[in-house]
Amino acid sequence: MKGLMVRLLSILVVVLIVRLIWHETRRDASPTRACLGGRLGTEGRQMAFEQGLEVDLQRDCILEPLVSRAPDGVADNSSASRTAPAAPAPDAPESRTLTVARTGVATAIHDASGKWPVPVPPATLFVPVDLANARGATLPAFVTPDPRDGRRHPAIVWIKGGNSSPLDDFWTPGSEAADENVSAFRKAGVVVMFPSLRGGHPGSGDREYFFGEADDVLAAADRLARLPYVDPERIYLGGHSTGGTLVLLTSEQSARFRAVFAFGPVARIERYPTPMVPPELGRLPEMERRLRSPIGWLHGIASPTYIIEGRESPNVGDAEEMCARSPKVTCLLIPGADHFSVLSRVTTVVAARMSIGQDVERGLRIEDFPAIAGRPD
Repeated sequence: MKGLMVRLLSILVVVLIVRLIWHETRRDASPTRACLGGRLGTEGRQMAFEQGLEVDLQRDCILEPLVSRAPDGVADNSSASRTAPAAPAPDAPESRTLTVARTGVATAIHDASGKWPVPVPPATLFVPVDLANARGATLPAFVTPDPRDGRRHPAIVWIKGGNSSPLDDFWTPGSEAADENVSAFRKAGVVVMFPSLRGGHPGSGDREYFFGEADDVLAAADRLARLPYVDPERIYLGGHSTGGTLVLLTSEQSARFRAVFAFGPVARIERYPTPMVPPELGRLPEMERRLRSPIGWLHGIASPTYIIEGRESPNVGDAEEMCARSPKVTCLLIPGADHFSVLSRVTTVVAARMSIGQDVERGLRIEDFPAIAGRPD
């Protein structure tokens, strides 16, 4: 009797092993379909449903289309094979604009950490003008006050480098070697706005790292245009380092600005080290990283746009690469300047020309920016 039980148990174990192998084989025969883009979120999911796209609810993404194998020599013209094309390979030419490519995409990155208190600048230099972004969050911003001269003035939205979301001390002029607060514009009478971006201060939402922040930049421009002492036809956009990358991405999505000045941007978002970007950025789908990398979307630029960097900067290779890629940008690679000294070198000249109504939208040349005194080229 004992021997019979042993044999029955042995048979049962064999049966279980066979069933397990069969299930594994079946699973391998039906590989998991890949996601197109990142997580959708509520709005993106609804848009996907309305467009008839297939959504994986568990992973909250659009599934790549099923492509049935057609007989050799016969094209597969099914609707499934035509919907939601897969993301292009890295550095492949992209025909869509960044605006179109971002439609329906909800980023998987939401950083709710690190909210800072709002600074208080001298009221004689900057006054608060809070703005609401597309998500309804209130974003603190500051702008130079009304000079009360009855005129409408040129104005610039400026996005700072480093962590561009919160504001810190943006009113103290820097040195000629590193005036990151671009005091030349304010001193020349150009109206200057420093907006915070999502995730910077309490109540402003989450950081998305070079994604939804571009929408906040556009909201800042709309708020600036409504000020009675600002000329809505002469609103410029500028930014430095990470701010330069963001304003370049914004220019690739909107023709809202008279001209755009991107100081020291990177070509590809992967080139930023942690903690400037979160580690999970490297684990995002390829398309999400492409949506944050300016080099792939230069063809969508409509406003006059300058990429500006010092020849002595380690970022100069990024500038050269993007300028070689697209005729839609003007490159100003300033001899004898680095990533920081290039700011004073260029903004002093640009601000002076803006203040007297000279054209800075096109035609700026390297020769227009002489060396800083005591710093020969």
